[in-house]
Parts: sequence; structure tokens; C-alpha cells
Amino acid sequence: MTETAPQTHAAPHRGLPDPRWAPVMLVAGVVLLFDVVRVFLPSLITLYGRAGETAPASMGAYAALWFVLPFAAVPAARLASPRLARTAGAVALAAARLGLQAADGGTPQLLLASAGVTAGLIFLYGCARTTAGTWVPAGLTGGLAGASIVHLALDRMDLVWRDGPLPWLAVAALCVAFLWSVRLSPTSPAPAPAAVWFAFGPMLLLAGMYCGGPAMLAQDTGQHTAPFTALTVALQVAALCAAVMYAWTTSWGWTAGLFLVAGVAAAEAGVQGLPALVATVALGACAGAAGRHAAAGAESGGGREGVAVLGGMLVFLVAAFLYYAAFDTDLGFPNALVPVAVAVLIAAVATRRGRRHRSSPLRRAPRRWGSVAVSLALLTGLLTWRPLPAERPIGGNEFTLVAYNIRMGFGLSGRLDLDRVAAWAATRRPDVVLLSEVDRGWLLNGGHDDLARIARGLGMRYYFAPAADRLWGDALLTNLPVAEIGSTRLGRHGYPTGAQAQSIVLEVGDNEVGIVNTHLQEPRGQAPEVASIARRLAANTLPPGVGVADPRPVIVAGDLNTTPSDPRMRVLEAAGLSDPLRAFGDPPTSPAEAPVRRIDHVLISAGITAVAADAPRVPFSDHLPVVVRLRLDRARPGP
Repeated sequence: MTETAPQTHAAPHRGLPDPRWAPVMLVAGVVLLFDVVRVFLPSLITLYGRAGETAPASMGAYAALWFVLPFAAVPAARLASPRLARTAGAVALAAARLGLQAADGGTPQLLLASAGVTAGLIFLYGCARTTAGTWVPAGLTGGLAGASIVHLALDRMDLVWRDGPLPWLAVAALCVAFLWSVRLSPTSPAPAPAAVWFAFGPMLLLAGMYCGGPAMLAQDTGQHTAPFTALTVALQVAALCAAVMYAWTTSWGWTAGLFLVAGVAAAEAGVQGLPALVATVALGACAGAAGRHAAAGAESGGGREGVAVLGGMLVFLVAAFLYYAAFDTDLGFPNALVPVAVAVLIAAVATRRGRRHRSSPLRRAPRRWGSVAVSLALLTGLLTWRPLPAERPIGGNEFTLVAYNIRMGFGLSGRLDLDRVAAWAATRRPDVVLLSEVDRGWLLNGGHDDLARIARGLGMRYYFAPAADRLWGDALLTNLPVAEIGSTRLGRHGYPTGAQAQSIVLEVGDNEVGIVNTHLQEPRGQAPEVASIARRLAANTLPPGVGVADPRPVIVAGDLNTTPSDPRMRVLEAAGLSDPLRAFGDPPTSPAEAPVRRIDHVLISAGITAVAADAPRVPFSDHLPVVVRLRLDRARPGP
């Protein structure tokens, strides 16, 4: 391997431009942009889209507007200068990020996030025209890695959703460092190739899907031990650091693209663990290959670099919409093909650039980078160490159950309210919590693990049941002994969003109770399936030769998308279930801001009595929760 000749740099005067500020500028700018994107996407769904009330075409047009507006920087830079575009975009991006920290949801949050996306793209356009190509691959990859590592270290609960002075201080410090680095980063006549700038948008998509949450590595239905979870996070951080090192050394060649496509394809096929790590490292190697310069040096592409980064971000937007739109409409092809196609695109760009410039000199990563990466991985893993809550049986025959469709954790104001959900639920002292619309890492919703965060706030164990895909579904939280647990995938019946029925047997004192936790998407076809599962769960069979057991009491709960008067409710009643909330005022649960109908239910069979029930008016979702106090009317039958 050849190495670049050592270069000597005169110590710059304080306050004067220094090329070494360029990577700091890129890393900080990408971290801020990633922060803004993680607010923009869910705000688009929950605030502009009102969770499905707005036509997809209208949402798409609104989103596209903020990705197209930055193209105005192209003629503007000819009238002024690319450096001015870089500075203006940086100032606007920092202002938008600080504004988001102050915003309390609603329209201000939506507009600030939208403007922040546009500002971030203008900043990237200016960087593409003015930043020395030497720093770009590692700088862009470092920004993606830095954003992902901070996301992991913060328990996937970003600073923008946190209250108090400390988040404010951290964000303000980052913005000040960012703007200072923009001021001190000089303009270079040898920018990076257009290829690496074009690849950034697709890389942002894959980084958001695979690099920022342990749910991509550990998607089992049960909760893992603290050592396993910490190790998972440490491995992800190590992979992210390796990606930055390979972006700097650019030594993989065409194999980088091969590993990227293979890793993404395997991850989308449901293979856990290694594929996501391989894809993470390969992203950095592809960035390095795409950013290679010819041995004789690179020349400006006449502005192509700036247009390339804006075009790559359009690829990000289109691919993200295609992937997540498949959960609401039939695209005619599996949405897993979208990230695979994006990986192929990145691989093609990197391979083509690498072959054209094989003679470009390569660099070695400083040895201290390895020790820094290991230390950072271990520290982040320790920060995410969460002991598994202890099992806590109860002695009586009464227990409290909460059923809540949490809309991925976003409240009526559009803010991520996971901690508020947990704090409110804790005031009801529940023994069992059943959640619907639980998101464990969709980039569309900011890449948060709703379940782990709420379970941590409640001090409860959790059991996840994938529905739409491996990251979105329903969940049980309880510290009661779990005798049995499983999940049955329900038929789609022409509806694109997947659904499941989580079947559970809990021990309550000396009794057993069966629970079916579900979120029906197409009640006409799925209600009979749930009724069949409830009957099967009620069949409390004993070992052969022991005798015949009495039926097990059963609960069916969740967002059933069915009102008490719907014919589908008769199907469930025919399975021996009744609706206890009718005796407690029949409280409506939807929409949360002005409820007029009840589509969230807790249905019970013989052997269970509802002692109390209500639907509290809380603003943490577009549904209201259902809280019931239940009593089991008999002891467990003996042999």
C-alpha cells in the first residue's frame, strides 16, 4: 500500500482559516442535519399528515418542497459565492436546531424542522463547492457515525425531545462549535468528487435504518440481559468507528460495494446481527472509494459537486417514501427491495469511481484511532447497561391492566412523549400494560425504541410482537410470571399493514389468565381469527390422564378498530367475550383530542369481573388509553 507523503503545516494564527477545521465542520453539520431529519420525518406524519388524515400525495409534495428549495442555491452561488451559501446554510441550520429545542411541538416544530432540512442541504451544497476533498469521505461518514453513536448513548431519546438545561447546553455548545468551524474552514480549489457527495443522501438513509438502534441487531420478542444489550451497542459503535477509518483509508476497492449490498440484503431478509454490522462498515469503505482523487490531484467539477449532493438527498427522500409507503399501500413489489436498490446504487457509484482512480494514493489510519474506537465502544455500551427487572408475583386475585395505542410515542402536539407515557402509566400502578403501534427503530419515526424506553420508565419487563415488520408491532409489559407467550400473524385480507395477535398466559396469584393483545387492521377478516385464538387460549388443557380443566379466563385487548355496535364485535362476543366498559359509562377513546367513539377495548370472558374501568383524557397519542381493574373469580383448578 502506498502512503501519502507527510505534509508539514505551519501553525496557523488563532482565528485564521485552518484546513483541519474542515472535518470538524462536516461532522458537526451532518450531526445537526441528522437531528433535524429525525424530527422532520415524524412531524410530517403526525403534524402535517395527521396520522393518515392527509392524502399521501399532499404529504409527498410538502416534503419534496423542502428538498427542492435548496436548488435555488445553484444560481445564487453564481451571483454571490459558494462560501456564502455554506455560511448562510450553516447559520440557518444552527438556528433551526436551537429553535427545535425551544419548540413545544405543533406547527412551529413542523416549520422549524422543514426549514432546518432546507438549510442543511444548502450548507452541504456550499461544502461540496468549497471543502478540500481530502477530508470529505471521512467527514461525512464521521458525521453519520457521530449522530448514530450519540443516538445510542442517549438511549435513542434524542436531546431535542428532552427538557431541562443540560440538553440546551449540549445543543448550544454543538452549534457554537459548528459555526466556529464553518468560520475557520478555508475554501479549497480541489473539492471532493461529485460521486461521494451524491452518495451521501443514500448513505444517510441506510445509516438511519441500520446504524442507530440495537433493535436491528436484537429483534427477539423477549427482553435481553444487560450484558447482551451492552455488547450489542458496543459492537455497533465499533462498527461505526471502523466505517470512519475505512472512509479515510479507502482500501477496500470493489469489495466494499459487494459487502454493502450483501449486508443490507441479509438484514432485510431477517438475518440478525452480523449483516447490519457489515453494512455499517461497508458504508464507510464505499464513501472512501467514492471520494478517491486521481494521483495528480482533483480539479473542481464546475459546480457538479453541489448539484450532486442535492440530487443524492432527493434519492434519500424518494427511497424513504417508497419504503414506508408500502405499509399503507400496495406498491406491487416488496419494500425490502428499496434499501437493497439504494445499496446497489452506492456500490455502483463507489466502484465506478474507484476503478477510474486506482492510482490515487492511500492513507493509513493513525494507530490511536483503534484505541479511541475501543474506548468509545466500551463507554457507550456501559452507558446503555440496563439490568433486567425482577419478576414480581402478586398474592391476590386482582390486577390492573392498561391498554394503549401509543402512536409510536408521539402525542397530540407532535412531540415524542415516551417518558410522559411511562410517568402517567406509573401513576395507575399497572400490573399489565398492553401497547399498540410500538416502533422499535423506524427512521420514519426518528429511530427510537419506544418499548425499551417506556419499559425502563415503568421498571417492567417487555415482550415484543412484530406486526407490520420486525420493528413495528404490539407489546406486553409486566413483571408477573409469564407461563406462556407467543404471536400469531393475522391475515392481511387486502389491507397492506400487517397485524398479529400476541397470546399470553400470566400467573395472577394462584390463578392463570390468558390475554390476547392485538391491533386489528382489517376487523372483518381478522376478528374471526382473534376469536379463534381466544377460544384456543381458553382451552386450559391438562396433561393426559390427569383430568379435564375448567376453561381458562381470557382477555382480548387493544385497538380493535371496532365500535361496540359493529357486527365484528358480535363475532368476538360469540367467543364468550363481553364488554365491561359499557357498565362504566362506555367512554369513547378516539380521536384523543375530542373522542366520539370507542375503538380501543378490554374484553373479558367468564371468570373475570371488572372492578373499575375508565379512559383517561391524556394527550400522549391520538387514542385514549383504557385502564381496568380486574378480579379473577376463581382459583386455578387442581388436577
